[in-house]
Amino acid sequence: MPRFLDVHPMKGLDEDILKKLQDSPLDEFSVKHLNILYNPEADKCFCLLEAPTKEAVEKHHEKIGIKCEWITEVKTTA
Repeated sequence: MPRFLDVHPMKGLDEDILKKLQDSPLDEFSVKHLNILYNPEADKCFCLLEAPTKEAVEKHHEKIGIKCEWITEVKTTA
């Protein structure tokens, strides 16, 4: 499955919510969190996801009212 990296504001997300997201199963868009990096002081959240398409990543975030600043498909070494 393709992997994507995105960035968006934290918009009310805290560490507990991010940990729950990290452990959640595939959603209805077939998106799975692989890793989440965040910086509350900068109001930035970076998500490494497995998803079928970039559009699935957009819909995954739109579902909770978050618009990504950018999304890019990536390759990883792990």
